[in-house]
Amino acid sequence: MKLTTSEKIKILCNRQGKSISDLARTLGMSRQNLSNKLSRDNFPEAELIEIARALNCSYESYFILENGEKF
Repeated sequence: MKLTTSEKIKILCNRQGKSISDLARTLGMSRQNLSNKLSRDNFPEAELIEIARALNCSYESYFILENGEKF
């Protein structure tokens, strides 16, 4: 089963002992705003990069062609 982006974010928070409120505070947004985004599972790539930084990890997004080339 493939995890949604929101599920991945929640797992990362849990592994790092951070609550959604902690993450929201680090990102400079309200807990309610972040919770709404998580429920919609709708994040622009720039926001995912900020979330990754806040969770001390990296974020990669790319397309992979049939020949294995990434871009």
